[in-house]
Amino acid sequence: MLRSLALVSALALSVPLLATVPADADADARQQTAAPVTAPFTLWAPKTVTAYSYRHRAWTDLGLRVVAQGEPFELWSSRASYADPIRTVWRSSAGDKALPAGAMKNFSGLRNVVRLSIKPAHGKAMVATRDVCFNGWTERVRPDAEPTSPYPSGCWNNPFSLGSVQGVQEGWSTSVLTGDRPLRLDPGTYRVRAQVLPRYAAFFGLTAAQATRTVKLVVKSDDEGEGEGDTGVATDPVPVGRVATPAAHRPTGAQQRRVTGPTPDLRSLPAWGISLSKNTHYLHFSATVWNAGDSPLVVDGFRRRGQDLMDAYQYFFDADGTQTGYQDVGHMHWDPKPSHQHWHFEDFARYSLLRKDRSTAAVSKKEAFCLANTDAVDLTVPSAAWKPENTDLATSCGDYTSLSIREVLAAGWGDTYTQYRAGQSFRVDNLPNGVYFISVAANPDGNLVESSTTNNVALRKIRLSGKRDERKVTVTQVGIIKDEGYGGTG
Repeated sequence: MLRSLALVSALALSVPLLATVPADADADARQQTAAPVTAPFTLWAPKTVTAYSYRHRAWTDLGLRVVAQGEPFELWSSRASYADPIRTVWRSSAGDKALPAGAMKNFSGLRNVVRLSIKPAHGKAMVATRDVCFNGWTERVRPDAEPTSPYPSGCWNNPFSLGSVQGVQEGWSTSVLTGDRPLRLDPGTYRVRAQVLPRYAAFFGLTAAQATRTVKLVVKSDDEGEGEGDTGVATDPVPVGRVATPAAHRPTGAQQRRVTGPTPDLRSLPAWGISLSKNTHYLHFSATVWNAGDSPLVVDGFRRRGQDLMDAYQYFFDADGTQTGYQDVGHMHWDPKPSHQHWHFEDFARYSLLRKDRSTAAVSKKEAFCLANTDAVDLTVPSAAWKPENTDLATSCGDYTSLSIREVLAAGWGDTYTQYRAGQSFRVDNLPNGVYFISVAANPDGNLVESSTTNNVALRKIRLSGKRDERKVTVTQVGIIKDEGYGGTG
């Protein structure tokens, strides 16, 4: 199962620096945080940073940090429909304040927040602007600050996401830049001036001192290429919660057929990243099913003795997270194919290619799934988990020796399957030209318990044209969403 490009970019964070934010930041940051303030954050940077250049490219985040002061700094973003732009508000104790239209083009972060002026010892300065995801690598900068941060670890960006939350806990910092986008610099010494652009500085009430930092950047040669691509991937520690591990044994007692408390609500996003294979015989696509309910979807599997098969049970929880019941929901099986090699839950979703009259032209061989929270679809839903436990396969899919596993799809999150997984594509060289629909259906057999099944299916209209070995696919745009650059395999 994939993991989408959005997840990769969210986790590709900054290069370790020789100088980073100390435990209590610097003197001016401490004074500003301790005194009454109106601005929600201040910019921080070390005085000197060392980076390494390979083939005229240097990877560094310059040590730039945003330090939240006075109270947590929060940005809430959402779109009413796929025909509407993203609207973002700054949430504070003084109330919501809407950012200017266009502040976020997608959910990967705020647009054009910081201007960098990088001047060598001799010559003209290079100027660039950068977007900022306020869910970067976080650090506590004051010992009296809250011990943990509730905010997401990254800005996931599915093309059909609906809502996001960015935040910095009061007394904490987050990285401003990511180290996965290099600066085109040769070895040498540079003076870097980083400035929050005036429109944002004015909007958030930052003074010139809070909005500007100057850094001495020393770039050294990395002739052997040890620094190339070394982004120093860093993530917050994975929290241990009560749904992190499977139950100790199979459930006993009567099953709970009717659930009166919180339940998941599975929904499908339109298929995206659509393209034809190089020989044009197969239609490739990516698909996402997400949970919009007020409870996580929790499924445990228990292996049958001597078999590559597990019995699967869905568990139910009350508002406090206490388990209240369960239901038998089918099976999990071991998938030995090279692009899988983990345990799959059956009947989670179904992918079909429908004709114009909605009759079935083809069904994907992809019929079983390993659940993981790969894409933040809408973190503004009431029970959304801002920091879910399993955001990769290693936390949820097990290995061949597993006796039991737990697969979870948290509220607000989706599970995306991209095209490189075996068996997902539709064979179309035997189909005539014309209009078709890619159908993504969640919970197709109704085995899982959810609050509604009326929103389980999403259709994406396409048109096949051209000659047999020169086929073309035309994809109908959904609203204002342009997803051509996502997930396609060519």
